[in-house]
Order: sequence, then C-alpha cells, then structure tokens
Amino acid sequence: MMQFVFVPLLRRLVAAGLLCAVAPAWAAMEPGSASSMDIARSEIGFSLRTRWGQELVGRFGDWQGEIAVLPDGRHQVRLALAADSVEIVGSRVYTRITRGPGVFDVKRFPQILFVSDPYPANLAREGGEMTGVLSIRGVQRREAFRIAASECERPAFDCDVTGTGDVRRSQYAMDRWDYALADQVRFSLRIRALDQR
Repeated sequence: MMQFVFVPLLRRLVAAGLLCAVAPAWAAMEPGSASSMDIARSEIGFSLRTRWGQELVGRFGDWQGEIAVLPDGRHQVRLALAADSVEIVGSRVYTRITRGPGVFDVKRFPQILFVSDPYPANLAREGGEMTGVLSIRGVQRREAFRIAASECERPAFDCDVTGTGDVRRSQYAMDRWDYALADQVRFSLRIRALDQR
C-alpha cells in the first residue's frame, strides 16, 4: 500500500488541486480535523484519445486522500496517487506506455499530487469550480476542475461527489508520444468519504 506522504513544498503551497468539496457533513467537524476518502467506494481515472480516434480509459488502483477542515471553517482536499498503479483498461501495451518514461515515468516520479485551494463547505452540494495545483512528473501547475452539484443532503457520505478536469500532457513534460496520443487528458473522479458518525 502506498504511503500517504506530501512533499514539503506542496505542504507550503496551501494552493492546489483537483478533488472535490465534500460538504455539509463536514461542517460539523472541528477545525484542525480531517476525514479520509473511502478508497473502496471511490474511483479516480482519466481518458484520452489516440491520434486514430480510439478512446483510452485509465484508472489509478492505489491512492489516498483526505479532507481537512481549516481554522476558518473552509475545507482543503489533499490527494496522493501512486503513479505505478495506473492502468489503461483492457490494454497491457498502453498500460506499459503510460507507466513509462514518455508519460508518467513512474520510476522517477512515483506520486501524482493534488492539494486543493481552500473552498467553502457547500461546494459539493451546489457544484462549481475547484481550483488548485496539480503536480505530475515534478511539474506543478494551477488547474481548474468542474464539480457537479450533489443529488443528496450529505455529499460523499450518501451519494457520490463527481468532478472532471482537462489538462494537457505537454504542459507536464509528457509529450514523447505526441504522434500517437492526443494532448488533452480528462481526469474524472467519483468520491465517497468515510462516515465519522
């Protein structure tokens, strides 16, 4: 199992990320506390197309995440993905390419990190934009992700929190396979959290 460790630089950023605002139920949590993601009921993945129009669907089998309540009551998501757990569904060849030096380069860069900007607790219920810093292959960039409005009163506990965000491989030094893979990658997430009750 991957160790959930954030590099010191990202801890200092207090700006970052992807994940989602898992809202009302956390409003009762005390500042300084944190709640873990329910890995068994959640999924983080991505999709991209080949230059021949084939859609590739990827997923991460090993990751950890938490939601922290900040002193001012806002929340912050912290997420670490084990890069070597990435799999392209149904393709050993593309899985090997994705793990290799031309894409995630998992031997040199074992983790993909997200740390969200502080956000209001009602974001998951109402939906909206989540901004922050994404770190892939040691490259850190600000990105924006779309969080869908919730279908229940306790997002992440009683229903999924979902979101998507588009990034470009070339901006993270993943451009070795340009002749075969499109530049745009769409990350997607479906998140549940461990109930504290």
